[in-house]
Amino acid sequence: MRVLAPVHGLATAAEEARVLADAGVDGVFTFEGPHDVFVPLALAAAAADVSVMTNVAIAFPRNAVHLAHAAWDLHELSGGRCTLGLGAQVRAHVERRFGVGFDRPVERMRDTVEAVRAVFRTWQTGEPLDHRGPYRTHTLMTPMFSPQPHDAGPPRIAVGGLGPRMCARAAEVADELAVMPVTSERFFTERTLPAVAAGLSRRDPALGTFEVLPELIVACGRDDAEQAVADAGCRALLGFYSSTPAYRPVLDHEGFGDLQPVAQGLTREGRWDELSSLIPDDLLDLVAVRGTPEQVAATIERRYGAHASRDCVYTPYSPADGLVADVVTAIAG
Repeated sequence: MRVLAPVHGLATAAEEARVLADAGVDGVFTFEGPHDVFVPLALAAAAADVSVMTNVAIAFPRNAVHLAHAAWDLHELSGGRCTLGLGAQVRAHVERRFGVGFDRPVERMRDTVEAVRAVFRTWQTGEPLDHRGPYRTHTLMTPMFSPQPHDAGPPRIAVGGLGPRMCARAAEVADELAVMPVTSERFFTERTLPAVAAGLSRRDPALGTFEVLPELIVACGRDDAEQAVADAGCRALLGFYSSTPAYRPVLDHEGFGDLQPVAQGLTREGRWDELSSLIPDDLLDLVAVRGTPEQVAATIERRYGAHASRDCVYTPYSPADGLVADVVTAIAG
């Protein structure tokens, strides 16, 4: 299984990518955060032989042509190894931070994916641009604004999903489903995979192959001290995620749903440092992938090996020297 890992900085993106490439990763990805989601990937792709992925670009506030241009440029820089990852975010951020509509997000996502595909198709084949959807209309593309076709074909499009409707829509219209990292083996098996099967039953075969891309919170240590650091970082991240109502279905599925309103209450009171204390060992074991590099690799293989050929790993702590390389080697092996 191939591994993608995050680059976090802007000025440091090139060096981070080189270090990760030396550790054996196949690619790097970026988050929406304090920096633009595309710019660090341009720096990374120019500095190292890695694939690149936006993980994820918030889709609804962005114009489909802007998305297509950014992804196409990254595709060129990375030698045809760009995945445009798109996500819906949550209503409050889309409506209040970005100031755009959020109604019917599953259908908005479909329209976005199909609009970007239409632009890609025009650039790759020369056919006239003619996308007329419920939220986006694009009917003009002239040669001056069209990049050259790419030998590798257009970038792949991934959709981030957790709920069954978005997962099904991703399987129907996208190239990949990026499974959000707050999940569990049981939720993935009992909720995600049936949704994917439903979407694939409606998929146009002309769209080509579809892949599931697990995104994993990895709590890895080669000794007790490293494991303690990893557990603390992953507990803090999971505490933050638990405050978001969108992740409650996973918590409910595993019997921890009552944590969600408590975590949300702490965030509203600004008590961010207390979130990690809400996460018991049992929940950390269910959601994160924990243990030595070899144990992490074995867990990933058991949970996802039959369904995925690559994964994204999150290490929300500062890994000790050589730890990422050991994890990648174990997973790849």
